[in-house]
Amino acid sequence: MLQDELRKIPGVDKLLSEPPIVTLKKEFGNELVTYAVRVILDKARREIFSGASAKDITTLSSEVKILVHQVLGESLKPVINATGVILHTNLGRAPLGKEVIRKIEPILSGYSNLEFNLHTGKRGERTDHINGLIKFITGAEDVLVVNNNAAAIFLILKTFAEKKEVIISRGELIEIGGSFRIPEIMKASGARMVEVGTTNRTRLSDYENAITKNTRLLFKAHKSNYYIGGFTEEVELNELSQLAKKHNLIFVYDLGSGLLKKPVSLKHLEEPDVRSSINEGADLVTFSCDKLIGATQAGIIAGKKDLIKGLAKAPLMRILRVDKFTIVTLSTILKFYLHEEELIERSPVFMMLNRKKEELLNLAEQLCKGLQSSETKAEIIKSKAQCGGGALPQLELESYAVKISPEQPDKNFADKIFKKLLLAEKPVLGILREGELLLDVFAIQPDEVDVIVEIVSSSRGLIRKTKNSNRFNGLQKLE
Repeated sequence: MLQDELRKIPGVDKLLSEPPIVTLKKEFGNELVTYAVRVILDKARREIFSGASAKDITTLSSEVKILVHQVLGESLKPVINATGVILHTNLGRAPLGKEVIRKIEPILSGYSNLEFNLHTGKRGERTDHINGLIKFITGAEDVLVVNNNAAAIFLILKTFAEKKEVIISRGELIEIGGSFRIPEIMKASGARMVEVGTTNRTRLSDYENAITKNTRLLFKAHKSNYYIGGFTEEVELNELSQLAKKHNLIFVYDLGSGLLKKPVSLKHLEEPDVRSSINEGADLVTFSCDKLIGATQAGIIAGKKDLIKGLAKAPLMRILRVDKFTIVTLSTILKFYLHEEELIERSPVFMMLNRKKEELLNLAEQLCKGLQSSETKAEIIKSKAQCGGGALPQLELESYAVKISPEQPDKNFADKIFKKLLLAEKPVLGILREGELLLDVFAIQPDEVDVIVEIVSSSRGLIRKTKNSNRFNGLQKLE
């Protein structure tokens, strides 16, 4: 009966007196824990009204503990990335690295002259600290920094094309990420989107034939997170630039992934860069900062000075401006671009993109040997890593992965150990593929190998094997 189940739910005071909850109160205070108790008990009652049975007091205590830690934000943890994806969107995209954190700490730990001009003694502009460097690296007349690339696009459309027409190829109606789609952003900005061409082929004449007296922008979006092969055609930047000038229109290029300039040593980066895009005639180029730039989330608009000036005065800029953490991080990372060797050695993103096969194999050997020495059945296999994060979709990087196997056949083994690794104090995210668990080493750092071994070893009950089968083999055929 419903009433019988409801009677089984303990009162607030009863649950607060349970030993695990008393311990929580000592650590986090009575007010927060009481709040969590009330929330969990209300939830338990709703579940009973929905047909569920009453939970025992031990389960309720456990749920209270989980909620307390969630409220405190302790659900956010450092994660070991064993997926082989460098810019993993779900893992925060570009890692900053210890070098950057060390350099920005003095500024963030105290006061700074964020909006104070030390030469004049008067108020300054926060982006003055980075604008000059961005202009130098990109070759743009001026730049503007906002809180992400979607915001950059929205600001341009709202400022220059509200109630006006914006022409874009059907093959470039991309989804930026997190379900943010170009058509939806255009609609929200008040611009009227005009689609031209087809999914796989768009010609210059398609753009020109669509221009009317209400047209304000020509918009091109780089397909940074997918590609179309085969029977395809798209219009080059310089052609669109000339067409825009001919009709007194603004040509906007959404570059997305944001490669500022191509490092000479990384010849496999077949990606358009910001400097080249501006040189080819784009009036405004937009791109993200937490992808190939390797910084925190932000968006940059680079291009013509008069257009940037108009955007900077827009009321939306007060909403979209970035904070001091973003500015100091960008400032630190952009300095790496002044010397290519420094960029590859200090930027985690470029360091990983430059990893050699020998280094990866050595990492895989260390991980595999460490796992085997802790009585875990493991072997090295070849793997394919990728850039990820909406960048370089065609790039496949040679890598190695360590496959973890059960002692006895178990079709649920991979799923069980995958979930167990996610619940570790320092979670490890691997790859579930065709019933196997793989740990790709491409984005793993050397100091994380022993940590992974320790975490996997704690799951020994699922993956134990006999001690006399520890022998390390199978490397020769991989080399």
